Amino acid sequence: MSLPTIPVRAAELLDPVDLTGPRGRLNPAAIGYSRVPLHSTTLSGWGRNKRWEYWGIITPTHVIGLTLSSLDYAGVHQIYVLDRATGIDREWNALVPFARGVLLPDTPPPFAAKGGNRRMRLHFSDVRGGTKVSASAPGMVLQLLVPTGGDSLGVVVPWSEKRFQYTVKNVARRVSGSLTLDGQHFDFVEDESWAVLDRGRGRWPYRMTWNWAAGSGVVDGTPIGLQLGGRWTDGTGMTENALFVDGTLHYIPEDLDWQYDPSDWMAPWRVTGDRVEATLTPFHVRHARTNALIVASDTHQAFGEWSGWASDGDGQQYRLDGLIGWAEEAINRW
Repeated sequence: MSLPTIPVRAAELLDPVDLTGPRGRLNPAAIGYSRVPLHSTTLSGWGRNKRWEYWGIITPTHVIGLTLSSLDYAGVHQIYVLDRATGIDREWNALVPFARGVLLPDTPPPFAAKGGNRRMRLHFSDVRGGTKVSASAPGMVLQLLVPTGGDSLGVVVPWSEKRFQYTVKNVARRVSGSLTLDGQHFDFVEDESWAVLDRGRGRWPYRMTWNWAAGSGVVDGTPIGLQLGGRWTDGTGMTENALFVDGTLHYIPEDLDWQYDPSDWMAPWRVTGDRVEATLTPFHVRHARTNALIVASDTHQAFGEWSGWASDGDGQQYRLDGLIGWAEEAINRW
């Protein structure tokens, strides 16, 4: 169903707003973007609702991905750890029927989110001064603190009155803490380690493909964050594209062109547009595939180093050279 009566616009939202109306349909006033989380995301019905919190962390020694999610009929959780020195990666997964025991609030933060099973647990909790991020699984324990700081990008993407997504992306977040893996202990310090948050709440079509990219670092003495998306937002009038300069959001309201080689995922990935010329050179590619009857996914996530430039709304260009991050293609049936 199209949205002929809903004006799709890249408007900046400044006040708290409900994602849905009384009948559970998309609230037209919720469409736009924000610099802080403003949306209450109560979702009615059952079976098409998706809720998740994802933290991606890159340190000099490791890449870590933490996924806590509810798809209504299942909780799908994952811990991913890559040893950058050896190139060896490991995963711990949990598929929990009917998302039992999963807590993913629909209120704006601060809040706590948690879930898992008897073998693995994830817990993300907003505290004074930041967010505690913890995870445990056989052979591993992770304890992190992500200090509060800077803008985030909150966006509502409207496919129709019944299908829509609210996403929050927060990139270039400093992070500190520790990882214990098979008895070996690693400390992470803020000056060298970066965290990215991906929060999602919405009602999705059954099949969807997306691109997502993020980059964090310091270039020419200034903290820079890069957030790019594609395919799933194309044609909706909204994007999840942004440049962060010293914590300040510069929204990029244009669909971007993604160029990468599905026959060679280690080849450079390029994302281009009027305000972006960015290239990711991978150092590792993760391939994650699941097929659990009604839930299936196929993801290629390339971790690497960015080069190129992006500009703010006034035309000022900022170099991206040396940002660390990733670019991915995800194909989902869920």
